[in-house]
Amino acid sequence: MLIPIFGALSLASGTILERFILKKKSIQPKPYQTASFLAVVLLMLPLVGFFWRIDTLAYSFKNILIFLVVIVLALIANYLMYFSMKWEKISNLEPAKMMEPLFIVLIALVFSFFIDGGMYARNFKLIIPALIAGAALIFSHIRKHHLEFNKYFRAAIIGSFFFAMELVVSRLILNYYSPITFYFLRCSGVFLLGLVFFRPNLSKIPKDSLKYIIITSAIWVAYRVLIYSGYTSLGIVETTLIVMLGPVFIYVFAWKFLKEKLDWRNIVASIIIIASVLYGVLA
Repeated sequence: MLIPIFGALSLASGTILERFILKKKSIQPKPYQTASFLAVVLLMLPLVGFFWRIDTLAYSFKNILIFLVVIVLALIANYLMYFSMKWEKISNLEPAKMMEPLFIVLIALVFSFFIDGGMYARNFKLIIPALIAGAALIFSHIRKHHLEFNKYFRAAIIGSFFFAMELVVSRLILNYYSPITFYFLRCSGVFLLGLVFFRPNLSKIPKDSLKYIIITSAIWVAYRVLIYSGYTSLGIVETTLIVMLGPVFIYVFAWKFLKEKLDWRNIVASIIIIASVLYGVLA
Protein backbone atom coordinates (compact mmCIF):
# COMPACT_ATOMS: atom_id res chain seq x y z
CA MET A 1 0.00 0.00 0.00
CA LEU A 2 2.98 2.30 0.55
CA ILE A 3 3.78 2.19 -3.19
CA PRO A 4 0.79 4.33 -4.31
CA ILE A 5 1.11 6.56 -1.23
CA PHE A 6 4.63 7.48 -2.32
CA GLY A 7 3.19 7.84 -5.82
CA ALA A 8 0.69 10.38 -4.47
CA LEU A 9 3.52 12.31 -2.82
CA SER A 10 5.45 12.31 -6.12
CA LEU A 11 2.35 13.51 -7.96
CA ALA A 12 1.93 16.42 -5.57
CA SER A 13 5.60 17.43 -5.74
CA GLY A 14 5.81 17.13 -9.52
CA THR A 15 2.62 19.12 -10.05
CA ILE A 16 3.76 22.00 -7.86
CA LEU A 17 7.15 22.22 -9.59
CA GLU A 18 5.73 21.86 -13.09
CA ARG A 19 3.34 24.72 -12.46
CA PHE A 20 6.30 26.86 -11.49
CA ILE A 21 8.18 26.07 -14.72
CA LEU A 22 5.34 26.52 -17.19
CA LYS A 23 4.36 29.91 -15.78
CA LYS A 24 7.55 31.39 -17.24
CA LYS A 25 6.98 33.35 -20.45
CA SER A 26 10.10 31.90 -22.07
CA ILE A 27 8.82 28.29 -21.76
CA GLN A 28 6.58 27.05 -24.58
CA PRO A 29 4.65 23.75 -24.44
CA LYS A 30 6.24 21.90 -27.38
CA PRO A 31 9.92 22.55 -26.51
CA TYR A 32 9.16 21.95 -22.84
CA GLN A 33 7.49 18.61 -23.54
CA THR A 34 10.34 17.41 -25.74
CA ALA A 35 13.00 18.59 -23.29
CA SER A 36 11.26 16.99 -20.32
CA PHE A 37 10.99 13.63 -22.07
CA LEU A 38 14.63 13.85 -23.15
CA ALA A 39 15.53 14.49 -19.51
CA VAL A 40 13.50 11.45 -18.43
CA VAL A 41 15.26 9.22 -20.96
CA LEU A 42 18.73 10.42 -19.96
CA LEU A 43 17.95 10.07 -16.25
CA MET A 44 16.74 6.52 -16.72
CA LEU A 45 19.69 5.28 -18.77
CA PRO A 46 21.72 4.21 -15.69
CA LEU A 47 18.66 2.46 -14.20
CA VAL A 48 17.80 0.55 -17.36
CA GLY A 49 21.08 -1.35 -17.18
CA PHE A 50 20.11 -2.80 -13.80
CA PHE A 51 16.35 -3.26 -14.20
CA TRP A 52 15.92 -4.13 -17.89
CA ARG A 53 13.32 -6.83 -18.49
CA ILE A 54 11.15 -7.61 -21.52
CA ASP A 55 9.33 -10.92 -21.80
CA THR A 56 9.07 -12.60 -25.17
CA LEU A 57 5.29 -12.05 -25.24
CA ALA A 58 5.94 -8.30 -25.52
CA TYR A 59 7.20 -8.85 -29.06
CA SER A 60 3.93 -10.20 -30.42
CA PHE A 61 2.27 -8.05 -33.07
CA LYS A 62 -0.74 -7.36 -30.84
CA ASN A 63 1.35 -6.23 -27.86
CA ILE A 64 3.65 -4.07 -30.00
CA LEU A 65 0.53 -2.41 -31.44
CA ILE A 66 -0.81 -1.79 -27.93
CA PHE A 67 2.52 -0.23 -26.94
CA LEU A 68 2.40 2.10 -29.96
CA VAL A 69 -1.12 3.15 -28.95
CA VAL A 70 0.19 3.94 -25.44
CA ILE A 71 2.92 6.16 -26.91
CA VAL A 72 0.50 8.09 -29.13
CA LEU A 73 -1.97 8.56 -26.26
CA ALA A 74 0.85 9.82 -24.01
CA LEU A 75 2.08 12.27 -26.66
CA ILE A 76 -1.38 13.78 -27.11
CA ALA A 77 -2.22 13.80 -23.40
CA ASN A 78 0.97 15.58 -22.39
CA TYR A 79 0.72 18.21 -25.11
CA LEU A 80 -2.92 19.02 -24.29
CA MET A 81 -2.11 19.36 -20.60
CA TYR A 82 0.98 21.52 -21.16
CA PHE A 83 -0.93 23.67 -23.67
CA SER A 84 -3.73 24.29 -21.18
CA MET A 85 -1.36 24.89 -18.25
CA LYS A 86 0.65 27.40 -20.27
CA TRP A 87 -2.23 29.63 -21.29
CA GLU A 88 -4.73 29.27 -18.46
CA LYS A 89 -4.48 29.73 -14.71
CA ILE A 90 -3.82 26.45 -12.95
CA SER A 91 -6.59 27.11 -10.44
CA ASN A 92 -9.06 27.29 -13.33
CA LEU A 93 -7.86 23.96 -14.73
CA GLU A 94 -7.94 21.93 -11.53
CA PRO A 95 -11.49 20.55 -12.01
CA ALA A 96 -10.46 19.22 -15.43
CA LYS A 97 -7.20 17.74 -14.11
CA MET A 98 -9.06 16.13 -11.22
CA MET A 99 -11.24 14.19 -13.67
CA GLU A 100 -8.37 11.85 -14.56
CA PRO A 101 -8.88 9.45 -11.60
CA LEU A 102 -12.60 9.25 -12.38
CA PHE A 103 -11.84 8.52 -16.02
CA ILE A 104 -9.37 5.78 -15.00
CA VAL A 105 -11.92 4.04 -12.77
CA LEU A 106 -14.72 4.29 -15.34
CA ILE A 107 -12.58 3.15 -18.29
CA ALA A 108 -11.16 0.27 -16.21
CA LEU A 109 -14.73 -0.73 -15.34
CA VAL A 110 -15.66 -0.78 -19.04
CA PHE A 111 -12.54 -2.81 -19.87
CA SER A 112 -13.45 -5.33 -17.15
CA PHE A 113 -16.43 -6.48 -19.23
CA PHE A 114 -14.22 -7.35 -22.21
CA ILE A 115 -10.82 -8.36 -20.78
CA ASP A 116 -10.29 -11.63 -18.92
CA GLY A 117 -7.49 -12.37 -16.48
CA GLY A 118 -8.41 -10.13 -13.55
CA MET A 119 -6.55 -7.03 -14.76
CA TYR A 120 -9.70 -4.92 -14.39
CA ALA A 121 -11.58 -6.82 -11.68
CA ARG A 122 -15.04 -5.43 -10.91
CA ASN A 123 -14.62 -5.00 -7.15
CA PHE A 124 -17.33 -2.53 -6.18
CA LYS A 125 -15.92 -2.26 -2.65
CA LEU A 126 -13.11 -0.36 -4.39
CA ILE A 127 -14.98 1.16 -7.33
CA ILE A 128 -17.67 2.90 -5.26
CA PRO A 129 -15.28 4.68 -2.82
CA ALA A 130 -13.04 5.55 -5.79
CA LEU A 131 -15.99 7.20 -7.57
CA ILE A 132 -16.97 9.03 -4.36
CA ALA A 133 -13.40 10.27 -3.85
CA GLY A 134 -13.17 11.34 -7.50
CA ALA A 135 -16.45 13.24 -7.27
CA ALA A 136 -15.22 14.94 -4.08
CA LEU A 137 -12.06 16.03 -5.90
CA ILE A 138 -14.05 17.67 -8.69
CA PHE A 139 -16.48 19.28 -6.22
CA SER A 140 -13.62 20.81 -4.26
CA HIS A 141 -12.37 22.66 -7.36
CA ILE A 142 -15.60 23.76 -9.02
CA ARG A 143 -16.31 27.49 -9.02
CA LYS A 144 -18.83 29.58 -10.93
CA HIS A 145 -16.27 30.73 -13.50
CA HIS A 146 -15.48 27.09 -14.32
CA LEU A 147 -18.89 26.75 -15.94
CA GLU A 148 -17.45 28.66 -18.90
CA PHE A 149 -15.56 25.98 -20.84
CA ASN A 150 -12.92 27.83 -22.86
CA LYS A 151 -10.55 25.99 -25.19
CA TYR A 152 -7.89 25.60 -22.50
CA PHE A 153 -10.31 24.00 -20.06
CA ARG A 154 -11.58 21.69 -22.80
CA ALA A 155 -7.97 20.79 -23.67
CA ALA A 156 -7.32 19.88 -20.03
CA ILE A 157 -10.42 17.65 -19.88
CA ILE A 158 -9.45 15.85 -23.09
CA GLY A 159 -5.86 15.58 -21.84
CA SER A 160 -7.08 13.98 -18.60
CA PHE A 161 -9.12 11.50 -20.61
CA PHE A 162 -6.14 10.59 -22.78
CA PHE A 163 -3.93 10.16 -19.70
CA ALA A 164 -6.54 7.86 -18.18
CA MET A 165 -6.91 5.89 -21.39
CA GLU A 166 -3.13 5.57 -21.68
CA LEU A 167 -2.80 4.18 -18.15
CA VAL A 168 -5.66 1.72 -18.54
CA VAL A 169 -4.37 0.48 -21.91
CA SER A 170 -0.85 0.21 -20.46
CA ARG A 171 -2.13 -2.33 -17.95
CA LEU A 172 -2.70 -4.78 -20.81
CA ILE A 173 1.06 -5.20 -21.34
CA LEU A 174 2.68 -4.08 -18.08
CA ASN A 175 3.33 -7.65 -16.98
CA TYR A 176 5.72 -8.14 -19.90
CA TYR A 177 8.11 -5.40 -18.72
CA SER A 178 9.74 -4.18 -15.57
CA PRO A 179 8.21 -0.79 -14.61
CA ILE A 180 11.48 1.00 -15.40
CA THR A 181 11.84 -0.69 -18.81
CA PHE A 182 8.26 0.13 -19.73
CA TYR A 183 8.52 3.80 -18.74
CA PHE A 184 11.90 4.18 -20.44
CA LEU A 185 10.61 2.81 -23.74
CA ARG A 186 7.35 4.75 -23.46
CA CYS A 187 9.16 8.06 -22.86
CA SER A 188 11.72 7.32 -25.58
CA GLY A 189 8.86 6.84 -28.03
CA VAL A 190 7.12 10.05 -26.94
CA PHE A 191 10.40 11.96 -27.23
CA LEU A 192 11.07 10.70 -30.77
CA LEU A 193 7.52 11.40 -31.93
CA GLY A 194 7.76 14.86 -30.39
CA LEU A 195 10.92 15.57 -32.38
CA VAL A 196 9.20 14.48 -35.60
CA PHE A 197 5.86 16.24 -35.18
CA PHE A 198 6.74 19.26 -33.04
CA ARG A 199 10.17 20.07 -34.49
CA PRO A 200 10.98 22.04 -31.32
CA ASN A 201 13.87 24.44 -30.94
CA LEU A 202 15.33 23.19 -27.67
CA SER A 203 17.95 25.95 -27.67
CA LYS A 204 15.20 28.43 -26.74
CA ILE A 205 14.74 26.86 -23.33
CA PRO A 206 16.47 29.10 -20.75
CA LYS A 207 19.46 27.49 -19.08
CA ASP A 208 18.18 28.51 -15.66
CA SER A 209 15.10 26.33 -16.25
CA LEU A 210 17.05 23.18 -17.09
CA LYS A 211 17.70 22.21 -13.49
CA TYR A 212 13.99 22.46 -12.69
CA ILE A 213 13.12 20.37 -15.74
CA ILE A 214 15.60 17.71 -14.60
CA ILE A 215 14.21 17.68 -11.06
CA THR A 216 10.62 17.51 -12.33
CA SER A 217 11.53 14.71 -14.73
CA ALA A 218 13.12 12.73 -11.90
CA ILE A 219 9.93 13.13 -9.87
CA TRP A 220 7.79 11.90 -12.77
CA VAL A 221 10.08 8.88 -13.18
CA ALA A 222 9.48 8.00 -9.54
CA TYR A 223 5.74 8.64 -9.89
CA ARG A 224 5.20 6.47 -12.96
CA VAL A 225 7.41 3.61 -11.76
CA LEU A 226 5.45 3.57 -8.49
CA ILE A 227 2.13 3.70 -10.35
CA TYR A 228 3.07 0.84 -12.67
CA SER A 229 4.26 -1.19 -9.68
CA GLY A 230 0.97 -0.48 -7.92
CA TYR A 231 -1.06 -1.54 -10.96
CA THR A 232 0.65 -4.93 -11.13
CA SER A 233 0.78 -5.60 -7.37
CA LEU A 234 -2.44 -4.02 -6.05
CA GLY A 235 -4.66 -3.40 -9.05
CA ILE A 236 -5.57 -0.38 -11.13
CA VAL A 237 -8.62 0.78 -9.14
CA GLU A 238 -7.05 0.38 -5.69
CA THR A 239 -3.89 2.15 -6.81
CA THR A 240 -5.91 4.99 -8.36
CA LEU A 241 -7.96 5.33 -5.17
CA ILE A 242 -4.86 5.66 -2.99
CA VAL A 243 -3.16 8.05 -5.44
CA MET A 244 -6.14 10.37 -5.00
CA LEU A 245 -4.39 11.34 -1.78
CA GLY A 246 -2.08 13.37 -4.06
CA PRO A 247 -4.37 16.44 -4.14
CA VAL A 248 -4.67 16.22 -0.34
CA PHE A 249 -0.88 16.45 -0.12
CA ILE A 250 -0.99 19.36 -2.59
CA TYR A 251 -3.41 21.22 -0.30
CA VAL A 252 -1.13 20.61 2.69
CA PHE A 253 2.02 21.61 0.79
CA ALA A 254 0.37 24.79 -0.53
CA TRP A 255 -0.81 25.69 2.97
CA LYS A 256 2.53 24.92 4.62
CA PHE A 257 5.06 26.15 2.06
CA LEU A 258 3.14 28.64 -0.11
CA LYS A 259 1.07 30.07 2.75
CA GLU A 260 -2.14 29.58 0.78
CA LYS A 261 -5.42 29.48 2.68
CA LEU A 262 -7.42 26.28 2.54
CA ASP A 263 -10.92 26.61 1.13
CA TRP A 264 -13.68 24.81 3.06
CA ARG A 265 -14.28 22.71 -0.06
CA ASN A 266 -10.68 21.49 0.05
CA ILE A 267 -11.04 20.50 3.70
CA VAL A 268 -14.32 18.63 3.12
CA ALA A 269 -12.93 16.92 0.00
CA SER A 270 -9.78 15.89 1.91
CA ILE A 271 -11.87 14.27 4.65
CA ILE A 272 -14.01 12.41 2.08
CA ILE A 273 -10.94 11.24 0.13
CA ILE A 274 -9.13 10.01 3.24
CA ALA A 275 -12.28 8.22 4.43
CA SER A 276 -12.79 6.64 0.98
CA VAL A 277 -9.17 5.45 0.85
CA LEU A 278 -9.38 3.96 4.35
CA TYR A 279 -12.65 2.21 3.49
CA GLY A 280 -11.30 0.88 0.19
CA VAL A 281 -8.11 -0.41 1.77
CA LEU A 282 -9.53 -1.81 5.01
CA ALA A 283 -12.94 -3.09 3.85
